[in-house]
Amino acid sequence: MNIRQLKHFLAVIDLGSLSAAAETVHLSQPALSRSLRALENVLQVPLFDRQDRRLRPTPYALAYVERARRMVFDENEGARSLALMRDGEIGSLALGMGSSISKLLLAPLMLEMLDKAPGLRVSSMVQSTDVLYAALLKEQLDFFIGDVRIARHDPDMKIEALYACTFGWFARAGHPLSKKRNVTMADLSAYPLISSGYADASVERRIADLYDLRTPFSNHFSLVTSDLATVHALLASSDAVAPSTAIAVLDPLNAGIVVPIDVTPRLDLDLTLGIIHRAGRTLAPATTRAFEFVRASFANVAAEIAHLHERGHSLDGVSSRTKKSTSTKVTKRANGK
Repeated sequence: MNIRQLKHFLAVIDLGSLSAAAETVHLSQPALSRSLRALENVLQVPLFDRQDRRLRPTPYALAYVERARRMVFDENEGARSLALMRDGEIGSLALGMGSSISKLLLAPLMLEMLDKAPGLRVSSMVQSTDVLYAALLKEQLDFFIGDVRIARHDPDMKIEALYACTFGWFARAGHPLSKKRNVTMADLSAYPLISSGYADASVERRIADLYDLRTPFSNHFSLVTSDLATVHALLASSDAVAPSTAIAVLDPLNAGIVVPIDVTPRLDLDLTLGIIHRAGRTLAPATTRAFEFVRASFANVAAEIAHLHERGHSLDGVSSRTKKSTSTKVTKRANGK
């Protein structure tokens, strides 16, 4: 057995097609088939059923795939560690983040990398946390910034929680509900509702429980989009209302374009953003610098939101417990703790 055979095996598993896998690993289809048969001979089990000119993974293949990924990862990591020692800042960095933070963070982070490591090739992916997690598992990303809960129980991942999000309902300044107190779901339902960003099943259940919404959750929204610029534009130019993290609407909040709506009950959800990357991976100097920049950026965001509270700009969905937690976090960072 060799690592090349394992890479061929994983390519067929991931792409589901012999022709697509052959193109990806730069082999002819007969050569790739021979490599797979050689691996089967070594393991002494069939890995694929060959039916209708397609390869279908057997139970043996499905049981073996994660072990194969770890072996390929370890091999790549050994070579990568040596390359880092040899090349320093030269190389590549692939990172990802969700749309709710990309507008605030992506361009400044890219500029930081270009300035400090001009020889570095940086690529980015803006997607929901579940898509970014899948890309990290497939070695398509070095790290991503997203909901840390998705990797909390994965021993192959390392998480660094950085920012506990606050939530609320938001609409344009001057919206008919903007001056109303104790707005109910019945009041909200008179206006178009926008759902944005990644929400796992537990978040959807929590919102459904808070506001007595029937499933499926998406039926209660006029628009579902992951594009933050679209959400901002619709909130600013219509009577639409959106549940959101405060960080996702921070710019229009600071500009006075968007305001929080005082909805009862408050939108009390659990979401912590942070850095997720592979455990046991040697961090390149550029990755370490990127992590430092991300930490500082989230500290600045926490300070901005705390400043909004100090100005009396209370955000709907931010409980007194959360406000105290955010303020304490900013104080600790300012003191260097």
